[in-house]
Amino acid sequence: MTKTELADLYRGYIACLNRQDWPNLGQFVDDDAVHNGRRLGLAGYVAMLERDFDEIPDLSFNALMLVCDPPYVACRLGFDCSPKGKFLGLDVNGRRLSFTENVIYEIRGGKIVEVWSVIDKATIEAALAGGR
Repeated sequence: MTKTELADLYRGYIACLNRQDWPNLGQFVDDDAVHNGRRLGLAGYVAMLERDFDEIPDLSFNALMLVCDPPYVACRLGFDCSPKGKFLGLDVNGRRLSFTENVIYEIRGGKIVEVWSVIDKATIEAALAGGR
C-alpha cells in the first residue's frame, strides 16, 4: 500500500471505532491481530474496544499526528473524556481527562496485524493530583 492508501485506511479505521461499528471492524483488523504482544484476534480486539467504550461512554479517537511509512502507520491520538470509574488502575470516577496515546500499527494485506500502544499515564496522574 502507498502512504496515501495507508492514511485513508487508517482514517476509515478511526471512523469505524468512533461509530462503534463492530460488525465492520474486520475490514480494518486482521483475524489474528496482536495488541502489545498479546494475540487477541478480531474477536478479542472487538471485546477490548467494547470494554473501553463501556468504561468510557464519551470515548472518541482523535488523530492528532499521522505518519505513514509502509507497512507501518504511527499516530498520536488525543482523548478528552470521562472514564466512569477506574482507568489504568487510577480512580477517575467520571472526572474529565485529556491525554494522548502513541500507537504504531503494522498493516499487511490491507489490515492491521499488529498494534503497539502506549498511553500517557503520567499526564492522567498529574491531572488527578491537581497538577493539570
